[in-house]
Amino acid sequence: MSAEQEGIGARIESLFGGNDFLMVVAAMAFIYACFLAVTIAIGLNTVGTVNTLRNVTFFVAAYAMLVLALNLHWGYTGLFNIGVAGFMAVGVYTMGILTAPPGGTPPGLGLPLWVGIIGGMLGAAIVGGIAALPALRLEADYLAIVTVAFSEIIRLAVNSNTLQEFTILGTTLGTGGGRGISYPRPSEPIRAVFYQDPSSPASATTPLGESIFTFFEGFGITSSVVVDSVYTVAIILVALLFYWLLTRIGNSPFGRVLKAIREDELVASSLGKDTRLFKIKAFMVGCALMGLGGILWLGASGFVNPLSFRPNITFYIFIALIIGGAGSNTGAVLGGAVFSALLFLLPQLINQNAGQFIERGVTPDTIVGALAPIASADLLPLVAYAVENMASLRFVVVGLLLIYLMQNRPEGLLGHRSEVASAVDLSERTSRPADARPATDGGETDE
Repeated sequence: MSAEQEGIGARIESLFGGNDFLMVVAAMAFIYACFLAVTIAIGLNTVGTVNTLRNVTFFVAAYAMLVLALNLHWGYTGLFNIGVAGFMAVGVYTMGILTAPPGGTPPGLGLPLWVGIIGGMLGAAIVGGIAALPALRLEADYLAIVTVAFSEIIRLAVNSNTLQEFTILGTTLGTGGGRGISYPRPSEPIRAVFYQDPSSPASATTPLGESIFTFFEGFGITSSVVVDSVYTVAIILVALLFYWLLTRIGNSPFGRVLKAIREDELVASSLGKDTRLFKIKAFMVGCALMGLGGILWLGASGFVNPLSFRPNITFYIFIALIIGGAGSNTGAVLGGAVFSALLFLLPQLINQNAGQFIERGVTPDTIVGALAPIASADLLPLVAYAVENMASLRFVVVGLLLIYLMQNRPEGLLGHRSEVASAVDLSERTSRPADARPATDGGETDE
């Protein structure tokens, strides 16, 4: 690794004194500043600005959860899992089948929401364990093929007419096939604080909800934005829980074995570690977290269909981890924030409001028409074309960024970062009195 390659991550860490919390706060402050500048430029009102910032926060937290889960697989254990969307689908559909009303279309079991969420995590973990079994003998490339195939099998299975509705032990259930499945929203416990009937959009408000809505209406913020903002705060807390859990796992003896497997599985095995069992455990834990992330993100609306779990979701999460750096939980969070906010949502916001930035009449229809005027020092057509097609060009920007990272910082922003490998920081030693000597010195100097 060159000094320049080491310098990017080292400069980031030294800038914030190695404080992970400050790094994340500074990254979010920069992201919010960018979005505030755009919302001011396009003239959004208070509700629009608050809702935009809430949406950004929601996506950053959702990506952080899933990138952290993937980091346990790829960053800590070296398991090349490209089936993230499939395990998210298992979590969401399991939760949906367990909690959907028996009289619905398709019918479900009508169990409580918390049972559905736990069931969704268990379902994703079990499917992850099944996927890991044949993959134990495979190298990284072949494991990637198995996982992406497994993910597509799951998506095609929930899309099939065979599973649209089926009867088991006299109970009719189903995935809904291509029509999708409806179920209680994960936000219902939060909505219960504000509404007497959290499942009904037209429900009357509770006394607490009425007072809170009245307070925020004074600032022009609608009740829906308030409820969605509280749900976003809940997602942030779950993301923090993910970070804490995976940091504890990484610093535990279990996590150190995972890192040993990542570096050299043969050495870890020669030390008496059952590497197959460790890999299965890591795979199941990561898949359970992916299932929970899918429930809280893609399942948040109370309805999903197979189109919600296309392979591009997996690749987005992988790109975020590559940007942040595999093997670092803080890098996973930063990568999720940079990708979801700056590379995904911001170009989308600019594209949706392109007319606020430039007149559509000067926008060329093709890239050739945008580049040709450069010869006469006229950059306006190129700028207009870029703004008008920002949503599509963002993938070009992502590609260029990945090429740059692969050449100059293949570990990502904080990849392979020096982290404390135990629950107790062994670098911190208690100070020894100046006149004290080790026992091998033979005692006091005047003896």
